[in-house]
Amino acid sequence: KRMVESRTTIPHFYVTHAVDMGPLLALRKQVNGLLDESQKLSVNDFVVKAVGLALAAYPNLNASLDGDAIVRHAAINVGVAVAVEGGLLTVVSRDTDTTALRTIAESMKAMVDRAREGKVKPDDIEGSTFSISNLGMYDVEHFIAIINPPEAAILAVGSAREVPVVKDGQVTAGLRMKATLSADHRVTDGAEAAQFMQALADYLEQPLRLLVE
Repeated sequence: KRMVESRTTIPHFYVTHAVDMGPLLALRKQVNGLLDESQKLSVNDFVVKAVGLALAAYPNLNASLDGDAIVRHAAINVGVAVAVEGGLLTVVSRDTDTTALRTIAESMKAMVDRAREGKVKPDDIEGSTFSISNLGMYDVEHFIAIINPPEAAILAVGSAREVPVVKDGQVTAGLRMKATLSADHRVTDGAEAAQFMQALADYLEQPLRLLVE
């Protein structure tokens, strides 16, 4: 019912960016080599942290529409869609912009485990201000997601794939991940959405920043 309402009443528009994932995947491999199996970082953990930092610079995307008023949320709470038996749940990383990456990873893993075991807590699933839907683990190249009202936007994340890219006039192999922002045109516009996606890509393409910010 919420998805039908969203798709039919919210003026969605979409912005896609192809992110160079080579540096992030190399750093993740190096960092995970130092961690126990239970502490390893997923690509999605990096994406969640990058989204939190990018939202701090573009608060219109961390907002809701209340009647005719745009409400910018003080806290940045990033929700992540999780597949569970019979549907989806969104678990919430709170204060994502100011929380350390490893803490985000530990918290997300615990919440996802509880969700899939049917032991989810109210705090796990309430209070998101922006959402991510990541289908990269299913070898999906590209998709668009439906906004989760009353939020103003949602990010759809595909797989990191080895593709031919042109660099300095030469065709070479590169790792690219397509991410698509679905946004509410009543709250933001194409230029701001594109700038947000550029900021997000900058964080993902300079992943050391995600470990120190």
